[in-house]
Amino acid sequence: MTHLPDAPRRRPHPHPRTDPAGPAEGLRGHAAALCAHAARLRLAAAELDWEGPEAEALRAEVSALASRCAAAANGLRLTAARLGPPTRPHGPAYEPC
Repeated sequence: MTHLPDAPRRRPHPHPRTDPAGPAEGLRGHAAALCAHAARLRLAAAELDWEGPEAEALRAEVSALASRCAAAANGLRLTAARLGPPTRPHGPAYEPC
């Protein structure tokens, strides 16, 4: 039987996270990025000047992707709201995309 060496132990990170905001602010940041991405997708689909069944299929697919981004962003915002109030002014805790 082959002997496997012990797994190396993790050393403490030389620069521990010093962000006092915690994970809720990170989630809010990701949510904002996803909302912006959803808005860009919706705008791109609306500005498409191509006509025909393929164009409609593309618009539908892009719209579905935008909706998925918005749903993920809204989930992140809800989770952040449950973790705690914002440390910076953000407006309402839950503001759908």
